[in-house]
Amino acid sequence: MHMADALLSPAVGAALWTATAVATVTCARKVREKADARLVPLMGVTGAFIFAAQMLNFAIPGTGSSGHLGGGLILAVLLGPQAAFLVIASVLSVQALFFADGGLLALGANIFNLGMLPAFVAYPLVYRLIAGANPRRMRLIAGSVVGAVFGLQLGALAVVLETTLSGVSALPFSAFIALMLPIHLAIGLVEGAVTAAVVLFVAEAQPELLERNVRNTSLAGLNLRSVMAGLGIAAILAGSSFAWLASTDPDGLEWSIERVTGSKELAGNTTAAVHRAAAVLQARTAVFPGYRRRDTALGSDPRGDDSSVERAAVDAEMNTAGVIGAGVTLGVAALVGLVLSRRKR
Repeated sequence: MHMADALLSPAVGAALWTATAVATVTCARKVREKADARLVPLMGVTGAFIFAAQMLNFAIPGTGSSGHLGGGLILAVLLGPQAAFLVIASVLSVQALFFADGGLLALGANIFNLGMLPAFVAYPLVYRLIAGANPRRMRLIAGSVVGAVFGLQLGALAVVLETTLSGVSALPFSAFIALMLPIHLAIGLVEGAVTAAVVLFVAEAQPELLERNVRNTSLAGLNLRSVMAGLGIAAILAGSSFAWLASTDPDGLEWSIERVTGSKELAGNTTAAVHRAAAVLQARTAVFPGYRRRDTALGSDPRGDDSSVERAAVDAEMNTAGVIGAGVTLGVAALVGLVLSRRKR
């Protein structure tokens, strides 16, 4: 559900950048006040896990569409909402800057939709109410599934509203929302199942982590090695197996746009100076555009060729990009946590 710049006007993009910046400063201040050093490695590993997991697009049967994990609710459950927001912002920033996944003008909107809504709406108002302070297994599953679906529906609705308010693309509100909400309901159910699996794993490995996050207390003294090892192994497996497992079908947003317009290319007014500047900057920063080498990404798509050798080469590029991206995200998220975990003297 990563928005492209062509969906947004400069005014709407700037407004969401501003909202995201304010939220980032507020969350950073809260995490700094908590000064919990145990959050540092956990933020890094969970960031790497979410980055890698987002690369694994799964097919939605019978639709020709696919979806991927958002991860905001998982992060909120494991880290608390403030740290979760900072980690998802790190993930999406690395994706946009180094892999051209999501536009730079749209980065504020993507962070808001995939970070703010799950962490500060779905987590406290849905997951925590269902799971409770001392949740049992079935309550954890129910809270994870319902919270993930609710958060993704909010995100899909936000995309439609932001696009409509921008008025730069030929996407009528009624037709667009009639496709976005149902397809993201299906995607949300899968995300809910993944969220439940991760939460149940943590509940078995270190249940006190979930309890302390609900109470918003320090993680000092907790043994988090098994949790971080499990998430780290999952990140490596997801990042290194991306090319072989990920669906090539368009994701829910792309699928909805194609169904409304009848074309894979979005006809939008992207002639504004802001759009051009964002495109130029992203072209310069993207080391692996589309999770492939620059020369491969700019040329023809070997995946459409019958040569298994060429397809294997592209698969290897994507796997390399996945592992590198997960490593970079781990470093960025951990660095953010390290800086904020040190109390101001």
